[in-house]
Amino acid sequence: MSTAPRCDETAAWAALAGHWQAHGRDFDMREAFARDAGRVAALSFEAPEVFADLSKNRLDTATLHFLLDLARECRLEARRDAMLAGEVANPTEGRAVLHTALRAPRGAGPFSDEVHATLDAMLAYADAVRADDAITDIVNIGIGGSDLGPAMAVAALEAFTLPRQRVHFVSNVDGHDLAPLLARLDAKRTLFIVASKTFTTQETMANAQAARDWFLQQGGTDIARHFAATTTNVKAAAAFGITTTFGFWDWVGGRYSLWSAIGLPIAIAIGSANFRALLAGAHAMDRHFAMAPLARNLPVLLGLLDVWYRNFHGFASRSIAPYHQGLRRLPAFLQQLEMESNGKGVDMAGRALPFATSPVVWGEPGTNGQHAYFQMLHQGTDVIPVEFILVKTPAHGLTDSHAKLLANGLAQAQALMLGKTEAEAAAEAVPTADAGFDRAVLARHRTFPGNRPSTSFVLEALTPTSLGAFLALYEHRVWTSGALWGINSFDQWGVELGKALANRLLPRLLPGPQCGATEGLDASTAALLQRLLNRP
Repeated sequence: MSTAPRCDETAAWAALAGHWQAHGRDFDMREAFARDAGRVAALSFEAPEVFADLSKNRLDTATLHFLLDLARECRLEARRDAMLAGEVANPTEGRAVLHTALRAPRGAGPFSDEVHATLDAMLAYADAVRADDAITDIVNIGIGGSDLGPAMAVAALEAFTLPRQRVHFVSNVDGHDLAPLLARLDAKRTLFIVASKTFTTQETMANAQAARDWFLQQGGTDIARHFAATTTNVKAAAAFGITTTFGFWDWVGGRYSLWSAIGLPIAIAIGSANFRALLAGAHAMDRHFAMAPLARNLPVLLGLLDVWYRNFHGFASRSIAPYHQGLRRLPAFLQQLEMESNGKGVDMAGRALPFATSPVVWGEPGTNGQHAYFQMLHQGTDVIPVEFILVKTPAHGLTDSHAKLLANGLAQAQALMLGKTEAEAAAEAVPTADAGFDRAVLARHRTFPGNRPSTSFVLEALTPTSLGAFLALYEHRVWTSGALWGINSFDQWGVELGKALANRLLPRLLPGPQCGATEGLDASTAALLQRLLNRP
């Protein structure tokens, strides 16, 4: 992988800091709109399937100039090209990072022959399941990247699914996830997909064993017909009784894997042609990321904005507000994508970072979120950038409902920016207020500070193509900020410690010689263990 300076070790970073002090720190979007009639045009960007309005953010073209200088001095283009060409981009594990190869057309990407051989086989199987009238329910058993991406995509593309087949997702090792689902299923009409690269993931294998036990208890006999696996451990799957397997490669990280065989439940849900459209949308965004000039490259610009907000404005979180019920699982998916990728405290060389990295990513679909946490967004003490995702054309005929949905999305972004002065609040009638409450004090309760940033994305419709493009946009955005911070966005060592400790604690909770043993435990864990076992 190409070497490059870390962002804070560049002259451009020092220049950006000076710009922040002189111009960025006290930037007021309302004043910027009043000064510049061309602000919206200058800060609106087109990419495949996605329009982005960045004008309601605390930046202007001068800020973008400084940020682009930073990208160039950090050799962002050369590093991007090296990653896309298959050079090692995950040095701690010695791996290339080539999820982009999974959506490249035949002959147009690295490992094309084996990628498309697996894709063709997986899609043929998916279409066969879709055509099988005896199968009414498909249960995907996975966790993390083997669950979040497929679950999000199937929900988003519900308009493209078969009404007679239902796709379910089980991830939590908590039996309250699996047991209620099994109670509603018919073993003879159910297909289970076990999604685990190693076929050893603790939570996944516990649920898979429980599903198999249930299947046999219900009189099922043909495990090979009713179970499939997306895994590279064909031997372990065969020992389980599974003969239908689809694999993927070391250069596919879990949170980037929905494009691979891990996407099998998506392909079953929407069919092979629509799955190929999902890949095509992502590939179109890949080409934009690879070819567009930095100044018009939407993933790069978003990654630069993230650095600006995190490291200079100090914004510690970002809220995702998709105004489409189909995207209800998108915030959870983006949580993993960004926080597992960029939640790191050391750079590539293992040096402690002197600046913040990944923000907290969270959210809910509109309009639900408005009635939950938007109070804090508008009047709370923290400034939290919001990303609104608006879909122009719905997949239903309830036109009035869709107009109301879009009106709310537009209004929330407007309200965050404009705010409301104390004088404006004082001049308004407030029929719900206590008539005896001091009017001046009430006005202060109803004042909105405004100048709170948001980005608005517009999709023409929520289709496999547009969803693929939007997800790829976010992947490349996350890489951009991670590259500037000088971190490895493709490992996840922080996941390992808790898993290792859980494996050590498990025998202390199960019947056997170690049950209840507290030797070597801290006092708190020991006390909690005893309480959970009802021991004095």
